Amino acid sequence: MRLPLLALLTCLAAPVAATEASDAPGTIAIDLNTLEPQNGACRLIFVAENATETDLSALVLEAVLFDTEGRVAALTLLDFEGIPASRLRVRPFDLPGLDCDALDRLLINDIATCDWATEGPQDCRAALDLRSRAGVELLR
Repeated sequence: MRLPLLALLTCLAAPVAATEASDAPGTIAIDLNTLEPQNGACRLIFVAENATETDLSALVLEAVLFDTEGRVAALTLLDFEGIPASRLRVRPFDLPGLDCDALDRLLINDIATCDWATEGPQDCRAALDLRSRAGVELLR
């Protein structure tokens, strides 16, 4: 009786694991991973993953940072440069004059540049998968 139950549980669990692993293909995951104070600046560290089958030769995002009172603290361009297909890249961005502890939200306002090395997904905005582990909400 234990063997059939174990086989059934294994069969039920396999599709869940496969689904989790296959969620990412076709996306460009942008993870706001860490905020670090840096000599009068706030360093935002992003982990970017190109889970498509095409190299991304350039990705520049227009970002708006809001403070804890809902005011715009900064408007900036985040140049992720190239991100090869099926690869991770870590990109730091130093924003002078910003206090990391005062930041509450980061809005990806627009995509300034999204260039594929060859023919890639047509809609870069739809391919973006935004996440935050830094305690700052990441919005589109």
